[in-house]
Amino acid sequence: MTTPLRTADFDYTLPPELIAQAPASERDRSRLLVLDRSTGALHDRIFRNLAEHLAPGDLLVVNEAKVIPARLFGRSERRHNIEALLLREVDADPGSRYAETGCWEALVKPSRQVRAGDRLILADGAITAEVIEKRGEGRHLLKLVYDGRLADLLWRFGQMPVPPYIKRQQSAVSSQRSGEDNALTDRERYQTVYAKHEGAVAAPTAGLHFTPELIETLAQQGIVVTPITLFVGPGTFRPVRAEQVAQHRMESERYIIPEQTALAVKTARREGRRVIAVGTTTVRALEHAAAMGEIRAGAGITDLFIYPGYRFKSIDALITNFHLPCSTLLMLVSAFAGRETLLSTYREAIARRYRFYSYGDAMLIL
Repeated sequence: MTTPLRTADFDYTLPPELIAQAPASERDRSRLLVLDRSTGALHDRIFRNLAEHLAPGDLLVVNEAKVIPARLFGRSERRHNIEALLLREVDADPGSRYAETGCWEALVKPSRQVRAGDRLILADGAITAEVIEKRGEGRHLLKLVYDGRLADLLWRFGQMPVPPYIKRQQSAVSSQRSGEDNALTDRERYQTVYAKHEGAVAAPTAGLHFTPELIETLAQQGIVVTPITLFVGPGTFRPVRAEQVAQHRMESERYIIPEQTALAVKTARREGRRVIAVGTTTVRALEHAAAMGEIRAGAGITDLFIYPGYRFKSIDALITNFHLPCSTLLMLVSAFAGRETLLSTYREAIARRYRFYSYGDAMLIL
């Protein structure tokens, strides 16, 4: 009888100084650790030399989701400092009793200081929000009131929702210039160069290393790049609290597989060419769309949880960043590379001083 996987089986110790607080000086100057999962061999490379490990006919699938600056700051009637991260409009939920109100689900901090009925003043007063209800884990339902287009206001007043392990000071006067510089950097760099479709609240970080010049180089070498869109939600940072891995439940995320991408993946697999997913979000969209056999085009919602024991149906290689201990992302990559192989690789990456997490370095798993 197989022993159930425990969340603790995916733990490792990372020195805090290896958590990248800023991106590399240039996108494609990040380091790239190449892992051959059949032998465990490792090679140190630079991301801009990615083409050295690819072949003509390889198919790279990227996630074109665009992060919106959905983090807003303001105050309530009872507290001076309030932060609200807009997650999604609930009118996207079929049958929602709030479908006609234009309400948003949001993470509000400090959650304990916010009650149903409170009125929040956000974005220098350009947006007000009534707290309709509390939903647990810091989530609240907000009714927003504003003039004009919400997207315009977010791009004017909002900040990019970088993960909490990237430390950003918001209010100290002495750090105002530093905060402004960070905000400008995040607007540019916490976004892929090919991002098109707004709606994500986290970046598909494996794609942050690509530049237009690198994509052109790949194309000139006969490597095809084709898109999907998966709107990354806050669940990507949600900790796994269950003791056993199989007890965890993923949050749902919306995705779109274009016809040309579905056809390109089918053709590549039929012809024996490699399909290389850029990021775990791309993997989840492709694998969900291929659940019944050949990949299907169209829009869908996935709560697919991939962990060791999963049999991949659509991909042959993976480009990914280094992920948090005990996270669903680490579990997905472990399913592809093998848990022991991956954890051994992480230990070696730490010894070689690779930079970890969203703004960190990358891996190519072949």
